[in-house]
Amino acid sequence: MQKNNIENIRHSFAHLTNIAVRKFYPKAQPAIGPAIENGFYQDFGNLNISKEDLPKIEKEIRSIAKQNLTFKKELWPFRKVVDFYKKEKQPYKVQIAKDLVKEKKLTKLGIVRTGDILVDLCRGGHVKNTRELPLDAFKLTHVAGAYWRGDEKNPMLTRVYGLAFAEKKELDEYLAFLEEAKKRDHKRLGQELDLFSFHPEAPGFVFWHPKGMLLRQALMSLHHELHRKAGYQEVSTPILLSEDLWKRSGHWDNYKDNMYFTKIDNRVFAIKPMNCPGTILVYKVRPRSYKELPIRFAEAGEVHRHEPSGTLNGLMRVRAFRQDDTHIFAQPDQVEQEVIDVIRLTLQFYRIIGLKEPHIELSTKPEKYIGSLAMWRKAESTLKKILNDLKIDYKINKGDGAFYGPKIDFHVKDSLGRSWQLGTIQLDFSMSERFDVTYIDKDGRQKRPVIIHRTVIGSIQRFMGVLIEHFAGAFPTWLAPEQVWIVPISDKFLSYAKDVQQRLLKDYPALRVVVKEENETLGKKIREGEVQKIPYLAVVGEKEQAQGTLSPRKRGKGNLGAMKIDAFAKILEKEIKEKN
Repeated sequence: MQKNNIENIRHSFAHLTNIAVRKFYPKAQPAIGPAIENGFYQDFGNLNISKEDLPKIEKEIRSIAKQNLTFKKELWPFRKVVDFYKKEKQPYKVQIAKDLVKEKKLTKLGIVRTGDILVDLCRGGHVKNTRELPLDAFKLTHVAGAYWRGDEKNPMLTRVYGLAFAEKKELDEYLAFLEEAKKRDHKRLGQELDLFSFHPEAPGFVFWHPKGMLLRQALMSLHHELHRKAGYQEVSTPILLSEDLWKRSGHWDNYKDNMYFTKIDNRVFAIKPMNCPGTILVYKVRPRSYKELPIRFAEAGEVHRHEPSGTLNGLMRVRAFRQDDTHIFAQPDQVEQEVIDVIRLTLQFYRIIGLKEPHIELSTKPEKYIGSLAMWRKAESTLKKILNDLKIDYKINKGDGAFYGPKIDFHVKDSLGRSWQLGTIQLDFSMSERFDVTYIDKDGRQKRPVIIHRTVIGSIQRFMGVLIEHFAGAFPTWLAPEQVWIVPISDKFLSYAKDVQQRLLKDYPALRVVVKEENETLGKKIREGEVQKIPYLAVVGEKEQAQGTLSPRKRGKGNLGAMKIDAFAKILEKEIKEKN
């Protein structure tokens, strides 16, 4: 078999999926079928199938591939394409053809024949013959719903997903990866560990449970501590701001379709999709002197962005999230040091959390932007200089900057090697002009500060989703919602268990310690603690009560042996303080 581009292999399997599905369901209406990362999908209208139907479809794909069908590309006039698909009762292909002619101004369209079985509207990218497809390296995986063109106002289609690789070994490795990812899925663990939930009454909005709030508070406690030491001041701004403000900031033109609106006293207000404009108003309440700069305003503000229902994904993609926004107002000659300090603070935070060293991307001017080209060139060159001076390896992400300025993005890999974009540093020379933001310089003249927008965490919801999957719910002791369970062998020792709890809290009031009072066997309580991934299970019974001790078991290490309560408290205090 000749060596094929993996994209061509994946796209060819999508064509065969089209053929196989329509053999069993001839009234299915195929839409698009692209190659994607690790595989492909094929969309269909007028199709109602489930995962149970996939084995027979997969078997048929293998049978079709063994017929040694050739992929052959042709060019057809637009009218011929439309007439053909109308006759075939394939409305989505008709719409694709019309859109191509309208948007690309084409007069002829690409058609691909798969042997004599399928005629498909397609721009190409296939193997030459189906015998070249690695049949031992592909698998249909699942079925999902997807709106036509990604718009929830359009019909819901059925999407058939498949995996495809060049070799069987790659498929096996990826299937093993998926199994591990399933065990770490934050949506499943969030339910099992009683951290959060989602409800149809508020799709895309998180309901935090008590344990989830404890986890979040532990995370943000570290965040606040580091920022306080670094000279940040906390502010809080309203969730609702007038449309005039959003027009002035540029968000109206760039975010309007993703914003929520309401009317109050005949004025239009929007729920904020970002925190920036509100923080700028705080800065502007009085004249500022150069002696005050840099001013670092931090806000963990709740923002709302409308996301299509098909894109929602647990904590990773929601419609409301809290973001650790900070806006630094700096003199031009302070920008370099401020950005360096933010980079160092961000890296320090990730190291303490236990995340791997991030890789850095510098995102440049997007297609839609505000401000002059000169401002953009200046901002981009400043960020490049900083990264080069720090000898940080980085990749240019062309055209992916914020609409008001270029940015440095921090991409962190979790324990499964998946990359997540978390923190960001954005340099903004435009917002000062739009909001007439100034400071009085040493010469008595008004100057405009540079505004540095930055986050370390980004979306707190998404960050917590990443942490849940990274640790598989087994959080380090300092971060765990419940750090210690005191487990009495029977009800007879419940009073002593509560005494132990109070002794631990006396030595260490911030400790999150729970007495397991349920009338259950010791074995069941221990198993429950293991399922809940509690860092320490401290067993108390007759011997411990008589000797004033406890017998702790450490998660992953087993029984540590009987020890005095004070000694155990010191172990906990050291571990939590050092954040090991």
